[in-house]
Amino acid sequence: MQLQKENILIVDDDINILELLQRHLQSWNYHTYKAISVKEAVNILRDTRIDLLITDLKMPEIDGFELIKFVSEHYPKLPKLVVTGYPSVQDSLAAIKSGVVEYLTKPFTKDELGKAIQKSLAQKKEVSNQIGRNSQVKSSVETQKAYGEIIGNSEKINDVIQIIERVKDNKATIFIKGESGTGKELVARAIHYQGKFSRAPFIAVNCGGIPENLLESELFGYTKGAFTGAEKERNGFFQAANGGTIFLDEIGNASTAVQSRLLRVLQEKEVVKVGAQKAEKIDVRIIAATNSDLQEMIKKQTFREDLYYRLTVVEINVPPLRERKGDIPLLVEKFLLKYGIEYKDRFVKISPEASAILQRYNWAGNIRELENVIQRSVIMCDKIVEVAHLPDSLKFNINFPEEKLLPLKEIEKRYIQKVLNATNNNKTKAAEILGIDRKTIRQKLME
Repeated sequence: MQLQKENILIVDDDINILELLQRHLQSWNYHTYKAISVKEAVNILRDTRIDLLITDLKMPEIDGFELIKFVSEHYPKLPKLVVTGYPSVQDSLAAIKSGVVEYLTKPFTKDELGKAIQKSLAQKKEVSNQIGRNSQVKSSVETQKAYGEIIGNSEKINDVIQIIERVKDNKATIFIKGESGTGKELVARAIHYQGKFSRAPFIAVNCGGIPENLLESELFGYTKGAFTGAEKERNGFFQAANGGTIFLDEIGNASTAVQSRLLRVLQEKEVVKVGAQKAEKIDVRIIAATNSDLQEMIKKQTFREDLYYRLTVVEINVPPLRERKGDIPLLVEKFLLKYGIEYKDRFVKISPEASAILQRYNWAGNIRELENVIQRSVIMCDKIVEVAHLPDSLKFNINFPEEKLLPLKEIEKRYIQKVLNATNNNKTKAAEILGIDRKTIRQKLME
């Protein structure tokens, strides 16, 4: 008798229930896999194509709800059937909300189990179609609120915009603080381009991206013969920004020599080229930024305290993305439009389930990380970004407790059971794989 195509994973900490379910399933010619814990179930899911999950809810250490949440995000097309001996309205509603197709209460008849399995497997096609059918998914954001290139309408981003409004039309020195990837350069650009000096030059310099021995000459320029290779006089970034704005990103990476020269620029409004004696007057607004703790650097004497106070006339704190999660849909919409047009020649949408995951995640890499995720997802999808297109690192993950040290007999028994699962309980085949006879398998499982 041929096996059905479907592979069914049964998860229950009760060995007797596992054996009962396996017998019923095998009588209908399904290929079954058994797991006595959520951890074992996750390992099977990662190694095997499973068509239906049957799981208990109440299990020690990690319960079935954790497994259901894990499966819903990592294997969204996999139907889920719950069997439980502790029924409650709250649990049943929670299970259905998590995408469970059927909910059976122990004890149940073989006929009830069969109908529930058939209904669950029948819905697998419906789930697949629904996931690929989202031409009906509408844009989650009708209008985008933007200030220059800054997108968002959260309270914290509005606070940033209010400060920009106050400083954009004067040339006060501004210091921007924020984690990597929060958009500090966008804030600097907004200060420049939203104000009355927008037609003047805007020069952005990444102080961490220029070798320390070159940063001084790149910033302030140099005269002919100032050093080996200086064949002619050259202006630096400060001269290029004259009349406008220079943005010094990662200012914490500047050497003490550069810090001294920068202090002179702030105090005297003049620049001295490397190798020159004469100073040049300049009119430039300085905006500096860093994700380093300059106060700590001052204590360690790696950053000048007098320079710090000169730079921080006006401070702007750019909030991390985890503190402005309400802006995530707006940012997602921006990146979907950008990369949809670049890679697909059309606007790409996102499913509500995928959007919910993006809003739940904490984004250690901030907006830069979010943009990278959307860029990758647009490449991987057709018209709709679904849960399946998101990286696993964003999805729900189970924190398993540390595995207890077990007796060798117990480890041996579990491995034998794993091989039996993989061979559909074919003891002859399992014995060949294990290199022991059928009788030994029975003995070891009974020990």
